Amino acid sequence: MNVQQLVLWNYPTTVVLTYALFTPKFDEIKISSLPFQLYFPLMLLLPTLFIFIALAIKYSGIVKTDVAQRMSLFIPLLASFFIFQEIIQINKVIGIIVGLIAVACSISWSKGHNSKSSRNSIYPILVFVGMGFIDILFKQIAQYKDIPYTTSMFLIFVGAMFVGVFILLYQTLLKKRAFDKSAILWGLMLGLFNFANIYYYMKAHRAIADNPSIVFTAMNVGVIVLGSIVGIVAFGEKLSLINKIGLALAVLSIFLIAYL
Repeated sequence: MNVQQLVLWNYPTTVVLTYALFTPKFDEIKISSLPFQLYFPLMLLLPTLFIFIALAIKYSGIVKTDVAQRMSLFIPLLASFFIFQEIIQINKVIGIIVGLIAVACSISWSKGHNSKSSRNSIYPILVFVGMGFIDILFKQIAQYKDIPYTTSMFLIFVGAMFVGVFILLYQTLLKKRAFDKSAILWGLMLGLFNFANIYYYMKAHRAIADNPSIVFTAMNVGVIVLGSIVGIVAFGEKLSLINKIGLALAVLSIFLIAYL
């Protein structure tokens, strides 16, 4: 399936759901109050990062991609302390150190991989960095008082959809790649999960506004464990000993940060 086209068809669903459920009212909003410095990076990052996630899964597998995606929480965790002024606690510092070791172990490749596979291991790293900055931007939008966060969601999804359209036009018109009809249905279904993920993530930040590190971490344990089980059991992915150690350290680090 063409991943770029899958990305495009994900966003019409998110746009329609956001508008239908929250009916944003733009007549009460001044353009000067919109935080475009937060909107524009997210409009670009959301669709393009989907592509890097797909490439990471292709070359490194579901398990390593899931760990890279979820352990990106260390970037917003650092932001919690240095930007959002959360009090630094020793268990969280230890958890961050353990987590960085976990990331290094989890996304490393075995000696048996060829050089091409090793070069393509850059994709989990890009996922790690990209997801971290997305988390920070969404946290800032959730705390922004002048605009309802549901309205911000709608505007971001619309912008991301236009970026997706640009990607599709580039692929079909300039690269002469075929239009993938099967991507439409799966992309629209993907949009349901994308919408729910971002909506509840931002809702959690509103509910636990004084302790963002809990939100950054609590959502990640289940994703890492479930994603790993699916990758190993359903898709027969193989992990080296160092990868397994990294997976265990990832879960340990999140418990250190969130629950001690």
